[in-house]
Amino acid sequence: MEQVIQALKRTDAEERIPVLRLEIDYELVTLHDAMKGNDEEGKSETKQRLKQLRQELIRLEA
Repeated sequence: MEQVIQALKRTDAEERIPVLRLEIDYELVTLHDAMKGNDEEGKSETKQRLKQLRQELIRLEA
């Protein structure tokens, strides 16, 4: 049973990684826009979201 669970997790991770990369790209564009507009709150929120996405990506790739 444990092997089945692990196999499903691997499949989920393989599907999530490309989506996660797109989310990171989107957040980087959002950060760029916030930086150009001197939006301090937007920059802070986007940086926090990028940290969360980065941590998830690291976990999935491990």
